[in-house]
Amino acid sequence: MALQGEYLGMSVRVDATDQENFSFFSYCGQRELRVQQCTSCDLKRFPPTTACPFCSQPESTWECLSGRGTVYSYGEVHHAIQPAFASHTPYLLLLVELDEQRNEPHEFDGLRVQGNLATAEAELASPDLVRQVGIGTRVRVVFKDIGPGIAMPLWTIDEQATQPQSAWRYPLE
Repeated sequence: MALQGEYLGMSVRVDATDQENFSFFSYCGQRELRVQQCTSCDLKRFPPTTACPFCSQPESTWECLSGRGTVYSYGEVHHAIQPAFASHTPYLLLLVELDEQRNEPHEFDGLRVQGNLATAEAELASPDLVRQVGIGTRVRVVFKDIGPGIAMPLWTIDEQATQPQSAWRYPLE
């Protein structure tokens, strides 16, 4: 069995033999952002792996997260390499530091998940929305259904969170 879908006209397939990613995207299909948590050291990890990157133990559980965090970094794409994204430029690829496990296991470490900036309806963000987001912006996860039982996690501005006065953005030349 495999999870199959389509995102922006591109085929997506996650085979059941890829147990970690199959589980992650299955949970996304249920509108849950879950990551693995090591049963030995209790640290959460992303991306999904077969063993804990902190203590090397293989056993883990899937823990549900709040789906809220802060933009830690981003890339703003103006020339899409993948043709499916061309009509959406500029778009943002965000690295979001989740509220869970900030500064763990050490200062400046954290649980971080990447994904595109989207509207609250899980459509890729417009150029106007792209210009509003930068490092420090508070975001929340939204899910884009891409097939039966599979969804793509995306990020949108968290309307309920206190936002920074001005999020830091890379200067454009």
